Amino acid sequence: MKVVFHEDFNTVYSLDPAASPGRMEAVITVLQGKVEFVKPDPASEEDILRLHTEQHLQYVRREGVYHIAALAAGGAIKAAEIGLTEPCFALIRPPGHHASADSCWGFCYFNNMAIALEKLKRQGKIKKAFILDFDLHFGDGNVNLLSGKGYVTILNPSARNRREYLNTVERALASTDADMIAASAGFDNHEDDWGGLLKSEDYTHMGRLMREAARRNGGGCFAILEGGYNHGVLGKNVLAFIEGLRG
Repeated sequence: MKVVFHEDFNTVYSLDPAASPGRMEAVITVLQGKVEFVKPDPASEEDILRLHTEQHLQYVRREGVYHIAALAAGGAIKAAEIGLTEPCFALIRPPGHHASADSCWGFCYFNNMAIALEKLKRQGKIKKAFILDFDLHFGDGNVNLLSGKGYVTILNPSARNRREYLNTVERALASTDADMIAASAGFDNHEDDWGGLLKSEDYTHMGRLMREAARRNGGGCFAILEGGYNHGVLGKNVLAFIEGLRG
């Protein structure tokens, strides 16, 4: 299975947990020899400005993170394009699901998912998209940018226990007719991360459910990294999800 990655994602571009040293390397170490790595190009200003304002783009420039943020958005685009014909995972940072048109927070700058899906939709490559956002934190940027578009359904599961959580995901994926199944894949709800809820095998299960939905609908699937901050388990969890996604 292809994993989109660029060595620039190893760069420590900020002091926040998503940019911490060793985070990407912890995943690469686990994935090495098990996947095929593919390099992305940065997203164009045109693609970014389809979702974000010029004012926001200039803010990201002033913060000194434009290159890495555009590269992450480009990584999401690359994964979405590959995902049309085979499952794909984008190992990218900074994350993006808290980025709205003219604002961002939660370690995000540009909304990687929204930029990728809008490009596919504009090119006529997809008709409907379903986003499973299993990050610990609600993806407000995804909702702000995409929920009003008419072609995107977004699920941010929330539950008191694993079974209820997974049942919610199973029901939603079983009922969608979207021809692109995408995940904002945050691994910070793992039992050894901030959220403390999910086990590694749950990520395998959700990946498998995504792949099954894509096959049933005759469509594609891809995922992009959002959260996940315990370097000791992040690589294991990403691999577990990939194993489910590739079937």
